[in-house]
Amino acid sequence: MPWYDRVLSIDRRWVYLILGLAVVVPVIVEMHIPVTLSREVQAVYDFVSEVRDGELMLLAIDYDPSTMAELHPMAEAIIRQVFEQNGHLLLSSLSQFGPAMTDELITRIAADYGKVHGEDFVFLGYKPYPAITILAMGSDFRVPFPNDYYGNIVDELPMMAGVHNFGDVRGVVALAGGTAADFWIIYGNAKFGVPVALGVTGVMASDYYPYLQAGQLFGLIPGIKGAAEYEQIADRPGEGVRGIPYQTTSHAVILCLIIVTNIAFFAKRAATRRHSQAISSL
Repeated sequence: MPWYDRVLSIDRRWVYLILGLAVVVPVIVEMHIPVTLSREVQAVYDFVSEVRDGELMLLAIDYDPSTMAELHPMAEAIIRQVFEQNGHLLLSSLSQFGPAMTDELITRIAADYGKVHGEDFVFLGYKPYPAITILAMGSDFRVPFPNDYYGNIVDELPMMAGVHNFGDVRGVVALAGGTAADFWIIYGNAKFGVPVALGVTGVMASDYYPYLQAGQLFGLIPGIKGAAEYEQIADRPGEGVRGIPYQTTSHAVILCLIIVTNIAFFAKRAATRRHSQAISSL
């Protein structure tokens, strides 16, 4: 059997095995992959840098466990940055699976910095129907969220005194693994004029660069690479930086497989053409 036929007929389980080994390599061999910083990630970091000494920003945790590997490092880096600057955080979730993750994350990080719920941060919780919820938040946060995630009356929380709608926050950073990102652009930015930045998965990122170029987003954090960039700017390596070697090795293997199989395909086509010409010349 010609080599190209062997390549094109390889059992897919061998491909899975090769990819599995590629992912294991960074576990065995310590790797440091340099990350090039982008302006869109720097813009988000610079914005969060201004949230200090009682300033307030809204962080929307609009993703579920399926996209947690890419988006959770972004959330952790942003929360830690705000707390280090003594800024205030208002958190919400438009994903039904988001509240539990948000509660675990904010509780753990707040304990590291000695921050108190109701004074330094408020987690409003989850409400369905993203478009309706964002529109209601533009009127008053208390319309969709009369009580916070823990059942406290929002009006009784010290941090919420004088905080009513998007006009009372510096801006919104929405970390989204689905269509909630679109609603923040359409309603949060376009209708209410609140500055919006997004953190999205790698496969979603290309859809949102036009909004960035149009000025509807002031920043964009794309996938695990964007999370690694943010951590590098903040000089606080975390899961984003640690995830880059795994992504790099797996992408390198996939690229090599694509190149090899394409060479085999064209080699087989050329051999078939030569064979057909030889037969026709008889």
